[in-house]
Amino acid sequence: MKWVYRIIALIAAIAFVAPLVWMLVVSIKEEGMKIVTLVDWFTPPYSFAVYDQILSGTKLTNWILNSFFVAFCVTILTVAFAAMAGFVMSKLPFRYKSFMFFLVLAGLLIPGEAIIIPLYQVAKDMSLLNSYQGLIIPVLASPVAVIVLKSFFDGVPNDLLESVQIDGGGTWRIFTQIMLPLNRPALASMAILTFIGSWNNFLWPFLSVTNDNLFTLPMGIPTLMSSYSEDYVKPMVVNTIASIPIILLFIIFERQIVKGVSLSGIKG
Repeated sequence: MKWVYRIIALIAAIAFVAPLVWMLVVSIKEEGMKIVTLVDWFTPPYSFAVYDQILSGTKLTNWILNSFFVAFCVTILTVAFAAMAGFVMSKLPFRYKSFMFFLVLAGLLIPGEAIIIPLYQVAKDMSLLNSYQGLIIPVLASPVAVIVLKSFFDGVPNDLLESVQIDGGGTWRIFTQIMLPLNRPALASMAILTFIGSWNNFLWPFLSVTNDNLFTLPMGIPTLMSSYSEDYVKPMVVNTIASIPIILLFIIFERQIVKGVSLSGIKG
């Protein structure tokens, strides 16, 4: 029966890869191409002139850099804060510990759209709109990251931490030299998911930024798409350029993602 599963897996892989291949092929076609049959999508002539036109004639490069900067800062700060909060709730005793964890858990029940208006008002009162700080700071809280990392920290034996304390290690040493290294797969998984979420975030940047020099890719792409709605090539070029970083991210960190997911499955 293994060959049946392999065939099914191959068909599923082709179904997922086919749109990407079609996007790449169309992106190197010449502008104003005439499409009559399906074969015309994949036949020459090919040209990279549109890539040069998009990269040099628009602010796409600036938007890519903005997306990288914002996603990188959001990822680092979100994972750092979530790791510290998860560690405190997992290993440090304090009053109302269960109640605090319940509040974090309750954050999962509130949709982001429900708090977007008060969040915007707070950012406005703090003069964070139209700034990188406004793109980064309001989206740092992540109840999911706190809960996931806490569950991983719970799996570290308390005896190990007590032995470190006996040797003179403090709380910060336990956190940085014991907890974080032992939970690298979980940290890597949360970092990648946070990066992707920030990279694809559209609603908050759309509300908090009006200066096109601060646009991120999800905000900038629709402006180009509307400008070139009568042609297939330029939208495909834009989408190809926007997709490449995330595809590379998955390829590079695939093992970390799989390992983190598998460990969380075992623990659950």
